[in-house]
Amino acid sequence: MKLYLNECGIVCALGDSHEQVKRALFAGQSGIAPTDAWSPGRVLPLGRVLSALPDDAALPLGQRSRNNRLALAALAQIRAAVDAAVLRYGSGRIGIVIGTSTSGIAETEAALHAHFKGAPLPAGFHYAQQEMGSPAAMLARELKVSGPAYAHSSACASGAKALASAARLIRMGLCDAVITGGVDTLCGFTVAGFSALESVSAARCNPLSANREGINIGEGAALFLMTREPAAVALCGWGEASDGHHMSAPDPAGSGARLAITEALTRAGIDATRIDYINLHGTATIQNDAMESRVVHDLFGAQVPVSSTKGFTGHALGAAAALEAALIWLAMQDDNPEGLLPPHLWDGVPDPALPALNVAAPGARLGRPLDWALSNSFAFGGSNATLILGRTR
Repeated sequence: MKLYLNECGIVCALGDSHEQVKRALFAGQSGIAPTDAWSPGRVLPLGRVLSALPDDAALPLGQRSRNNRLALAALAQIRAAVDAAVLRYGSGRIGIVIGTSTSGIAETEAALHAHFKGAPLPAGFHYAQQEMGSPAAMLARELKVSGPAYAHSSACASGAKALASAARLIRMGLCDAVITGGVDTLCGFTVAGFSALESVSAARCNPLSANREGINIGEGAALFLMTREPAAVALCGWGEASDGHHMSAPDPAGSGARLAITEALTRAGIDATRIDYINLHGTATIQNDAMESRVVHDLFGAQVPVSSTKGFTGHALGAAAALEAALIWLAMQDDNPEGLLPPHLWDGVPDPALPALNVAAPGARLGRPLDWALSNSFAFGGSNATLILGRTR
């Protein structure tokens, strides 16, 4: 059974429409910019969403957060198709599965800042704002649907695992349609946390480079309407694995990453030679890039084009995998007949300790439509997930 990604809504540092995002992506224009908004006294490059977001005043207090407003912005792009699916299948047959890792933590930060200065907790604060399930509950309420609604919070793999779970709900017959993807927003907690791990770069991230210094945190939302109804792009395979190596570092041998990739290929029913493009997890940290490049080279060789798109959007954590799937979805549409590929932004200085990969430069294209793409997401705690998207027409 094929599961189709019928519609896609995306909001990130590149823009808040298909046209804006594609224009910046294929032109090689990064959305990362310096700011100290979440790190007072220290300017850092972050992938910040600057678009106006929907108002959340109509939501229950416990569901009011910038994170949920970002999810509503992505939903607005696909709302007509989602509403049509609800009418067609019935509210009880529509599921919601969302990946997130921050939810409304920013609202808690603001409330605690006020409280620590001697003020009571603000009237606009509610503990439920930071609950991981908040985006799924909010979307279910907004759409008036009563199917399964829940969130995945497995760090950087959250969005990929959400799509895999959505596919399982349909395959099991529990849902006819699922709104799935990921949403995460910038907050002081994550910027400070990654800074404490010495994983944050003071310049734009530089994946695969000998000069890489770490990640840029980002934010964004990508939501898909997934059904059995044919569309241009299908979720053809997924793989999930845990390497259990370390709380924050990947297994240097990449055992879990390799298992996730091979499981995704098996589920898609294809071998590695069919893949036209690989979207790397590509965080620009020393250990992740080393592990991933070796696994990709072992499994795919040095010919398949690869890129990390985190130099465009920043690392959106729980939303990263969904955002990167959305960029692939855009590249697979009919208006890209030459197969323009998401390019890799870096300084062009390869790390001699890593195997050489075919890095897609700005303007790189297949000369034909992009038919098969693989996207990796490797998270803290050894949570690994791989998605394979296929063009169906």
